[in-house]
Parts: sequence; C-alpha cells; structure tokens
Amino acid sequence: MFYREAGQFKPSYAADNQIFPIRQDRIGFAIILALAFVVVPLIATPYTFSAILIPFLIFSLAALGLNILTGYAGQLSLGSAAFMAVGAFASYNFVLRIPGIPVLLAFILGGLCAALVGIAFGLPSLRIRGFYLAAATLATQFFVVWCLTKVQWFTNYSSSGVITAQEMVILGVSFTTPVKKYLLTLCIVCVLALLAKNMVRSNMGRSWMAVRDMDVAAEVIGFRLMRTKLLAFAVSSFYCGVAGALYAYAYLGTVEPEAYNLDLSFRILFMIIIGGVGSILGSFLGSAFIILLPIVLNLIAHGLSLPTNVASNLELMVFGALIIFFLIVEPHGLARLWQIAKEKLRLWPFPY
Repeated sequence: MFYREAGQFKPSYAADNQIFPIRQDRIGFAIILALAFVVVPLIATPYTFSAILIPFLIFSLAALGLNILTGYAGQLSLGSAAFMAVGAFASYNFVLRIPGIPVLLAFILGGLCAALVGIAFGLPSLRIRGFYLAAATLATQFFVVWCLTKVQWFTNYSSSGVITAQEMVILGVSFTTPVKKYLLTLCIVCVLALLAKNMVRSNMGRSWMAVRDMDVAAEVIGFRLMRTKLLAFAVSSFYCGVAGALYAYAYLGTVEPEAYNLDLSFRILFMIIIGGVGSILGSFLGSAFIILLPIVLNLIAHGLSLPTNVASNLELMVFGALIIFFLIVEPHGLARLWQIAKEKLRLWPFPY
C-alpha cells in the first residue's frame, strides 16, 4: 500500500498492519477448525465427548443467541432456557407427528417456533427496558415451563413428563455414538456462528448496536425500533431453540421440561458476562469456562480434602466472585483479555 507525498509514493505500513491481523485471524480460525474436525475425534475419549465437548458446543450456541440479544441489541433477557425448551419440544413433536421429516429440518422448525415465541414475548421491549424487561423475560421462563408441564400434548401424554428423544438419522447415517453426535453438533454450531458473525457486521448488526447505544437517537436517524428489537428477539430465540434441540437430542437423550429451568438461564447469562458481552468469541470462551470450572473445582476440593459442605458450595462462591470481578475489572470479559494477550504477543519481544 502506498500514499503520495510531495510527488513521491511511499509505503503506508498502517494499512498493512490492518490487513495482516485479519489474515492471521483467518489462519488461526482455519487451524482451530482443523483441530476440531480432525484431531479431536482421533484423541478424545467418549467421556470427553459426552461430558465436555458436546455440552460446550451446545452452551456456546445458546450463549451466542443471548449475546445477540443482550450484547449487540442491548435487550436484557432471563428466559434463554425457555426458548431452548420451546425448540426442544417443537423438534420432538415435528419428528413424532410428521413421518419421514429430516431431523435437521425438525431442528430448524423448532428454532423457528422458538423465534415466534421470542417475538411474542419481545413485544414488551417496545415499551420497557432494563430491569423491567428482565422481569418480563423472567415471566417467559416460568410460563413456558408451566405450559410444557401442564399441557400433556407436548409430551405425547407421557405419565412421567420425561420422554426419550428420537434417534438422529441424516441421509441414512445414524448419529448414536458420542463421536458422531459431536461432529453433527460441531457442524451446526460452526454454520450458525459464521452466520452470526456476518449478521453483526451487516446493516442488521449495525441497527442492533445503534439501538443498544441510544435507541432514541437510532429512531431519529431512521432505524425502526419495533422491527429492530423484534428481529433481535427472533434471531436470538432461534439460536436458543436450535441449541435446546441439540441439548435434548445430542446431550441428554431425553426431552423434559425440568431440564430447562431458571438455573440454566442464569448459567447462560453468566457465560456471556464472563466471556464478554457483545462478542462472538466471548460466547465460546464463557461456555468453555463455565463447563471446565466445576471440573477443576471438584479436583481441587478432592485434592485438598475440603469438607463436604464447603466443596458443595465452592462452585457457587467462585461463580459469584468471578462475576463481580469481571463486572468491575474487565466488563468485556475473557474476549477482551484474549485480545490484549494477542496484541502483546504480536509485539513481543520488541514492543517498540
């Protein structure tokens, strides 16, 4: 790249410095995909797939959906688990009541049903915001779980309310082993994460961020608040609905309302707080942190021979302390810390 000065052309290194990080990020992303698709299936154990990798991917997708709504559109929500439940039960009923429907199509239709529910319960966002909007979405959580519990049609009139998810068969291939479930979940998450990355860079994403920063000014300059907010609720609920379907089919193996309780909504909220609000990478980092932290704390508790009452509450105490830490010290979470570390490593050992 060159710029003109006094009739001469000289190199402009600033432009190159903006290009090289983008290329490096793409190379790093390609390496991560190669490791995830090729290396991990060869070295990971069935326990690692079932207990760590699959829930990590599913929660990353759910956190990504909540991050679109809260991080990019600025609409606080405490009903992520409810939208996951809608996606799971809708997918189950589509497969049950429409013979021969592809499982992937059922997942998409389940996500669309969750999007419709998200639009319906996102209507209060047109009049209220902040804490009051959080309370409205919290009502969504209780209403959806109550509806799925009381209306037995959703559970196919099961006496216990717990039903076994159907087998996932795509193009004649049965996804029953942990490796196959991991690869299917990984493919879905990669596609939706790429779509989310492109959405937040488009006019749609800019409208979300404009409403998040100052909705009155955004409306003045021409953004339609109703369409923008409801679209954010729809996209976020769709991602959570697909994550809920994967949670039932690829991880739990059952479809039950109690699996999508309020605790799950708070866990997803903690993921975006710790990982980074308004960051695609932060959704994955926060999910990995929340999944791995209980395992690490359990090993520490056993290694130090801590009392049972202390060990049982250690996870809650650490979660609370970490949330307070990130809200005060680094509101942008692990994604910002990772960005700072990359900048330092790029300049090391010659910072000047």
